[in-house]
Amino acid sequence: MRMFRTLTTAAALALSLFGGVAHAQQGPLRIEITEGVIEPLPFALPTFSGGGQVAGDISRLIAADLSGTGLFREIPSSAFISNVASFDAPVAYNDWKAINAQALITGNVIQQGNRITVQFRLFDVFSGQPLGDGLQFAGTTDTWRRMAHKVADAVYSRITGEGPYFDSRVVHVLESGPKDRRVKRLAIMDYDGANTQYLTTGSDLVLAPRFSPKGNQILYTSYQSGFPRIYLLNTANMQTRGLDQQPGTMTFAPRFSPDGRTVVFSLEQGGNSDIYTLDTQSGQRRQLTNSPSIETGPSFSPDGRQIVFESDRSGESQIYVMSAGGGEARRISAGSGRYNTPVWSPRGDMIAFTKQSEGRFHIGVMRTDGSEERLLTSSFLDEGPTWAPNGRVLMFTRESAGASGEPALYSVDISGRNLKRVPTQGGASDPDWSPLLP
Repeated sequence: MRMFRTLTTAAALALSLFGGVAHAQQGPLRIEITEGVIEPLPFALPTFSGGGQVAGDISRLIAADLSGTGLFREIPSSAFISNVASFDAPVAYNDWKAINAQALITGNVIQQGNRITVQFRLFDVFSGQPLGDGLQFAGTTDTWRRMAHKVADAVYSRITGEGPYFDSRVVHVLESGPKDRRVKRLAIMDYDGANTQYLTTGSDLVLAPRFSPKGNQILYTSYQSGFPRIYLLNTANMQTRGLDQQPGTMTFAPRFSPDGRTVVFSLEQGGNSDIYTLDTQSGQRRQLTNSPSIETGPSFSPDGRQIVFESDRSGESQIYVMSAGGGEARRISAGSGRYNTPVWSPRGDMIAFTKQSEGRFHIGVMRTDGSEERLLTSSFLDEGPTWAPNGRVLMFTRESAGASGEPALYSVDISGRNLKRVPTQGGASDPDWSPLLP
């Protein structure tokens, strides 16, 4: 048995296999994700049996997760020829073939007091066989959303071959008030905008929150002292502490190393900013760059061996990569325009960035050597991409023009498909995607 805990509660979810489909073979049902146009795979998801209202809520959230990727299309229940009489009933494959369902998801919810168990199975309709083993999740009624996300993650991964990402959270800055007097508060929410919780009061200007690799700590920049300085927030007890509070300096743009023991950040002193690292336990600081140019926006590679950052050493902001220990950096951006906010993919194969060119802002991706640059968005102001845990989706800030313009969060697939707004409680900016929840 494997245990799962949420970021914010002590409630646990249990995951286990159950009998009945243990000998099923992997079927041919598969979505091959390419850069071309993909016809969404039609799936049927009858409301899970048992559990009353919570069964319906779980069913709808699973369908919303899958449909929200742009890779799946739910067949409405009004088209069903037959329904699922019980969780253990034989599947009438011909009835589902007749409505062109390619995947069928069935489930059952068992509720005892405030405890629920969610069971599900996935079937390849056209081959007439289950896809993999059945799974079940157990937890409390207030963790039903996590169980639904985990079911959707399992279905998504089995059919696409990609890693999961629905059971994750996003830390961001919630904004309110006019543009010249914005109140900014750190907040955390589910990846789909639900379950928002505030982390700061709004009394101080806060920017650029960043999760630790385990998701239990958050780095951010605050103007609490009147100048930008980096702080560390423990999400378990909500305690904060300042990092590298040296007189006469300003610190900003922090990110964790993959092992969580080191922070890389930008430090400004005497009008010049460079890249530094800091050991979070010993407080030992190390300077990695030494240039009269502006060096900022550092991000570690997933193996911790390299750092990507932005610098205007060539005359305008471009993207560079150097060893995690410092030393000579090589420029990897080659197009026209200004490049900012580079961030390494969790898969290690790409770097996302913000690009400003010909009066427009773009979110783009490139290979780690700078090749295959591809712009995914274009608007008045797009900036600050962050990667989903599986490296397939990006979230970023988009701000509309004009005095009444407000920032909002958007997501897009790395192929440039499925651009959509993420619902938030008011204006929002500076998203950072957590790893999968434990």
